[in-house]
Amino acid sequence: VLPVESGGGLVQAGGSLRLSCTVSGAITSVFNSKIMAWYRQAPGKQRELVATVTRLGSTNYADSVQGRFTISRDNSRKRVYLQMNSLQPDDTAVYYCNDDRRELSWGQGTQVTVSS
Repeated sequence: VLPVESGGGLVQAGGSLRLSCTVSGAITSVFNSKIMAWYRQAPGKQRELVATVTRLGSTNYADSVQGRFTISRDNSRKRVYLQMNSLQPDDTAVYYCNDDRRELSWGQGTQVTVSS
């Protein structure tokens, strides 16, 4: 199962982006059983967990994005979203979606670049 991420781009500090991830290759029941997550990897750094969302919509966030990012999901469409507001240069990274156990294949990700 290969997630496909989209929605990245170049934005000025303080701006917003909305990322989308489609996990179309997954059986719906399997997708719904998973806690889905967004991760990011900045140049020279390890991949880090950004946010998670359960099937019923319960969410958790890394301290660095709390209050600025919102994760959500559409179970019928097998999609996961990440609304990113008040973006900062430190948010620059390639963003990936996967489940919270990293059991899916890694997609190509989507590049987010925030200029100061």
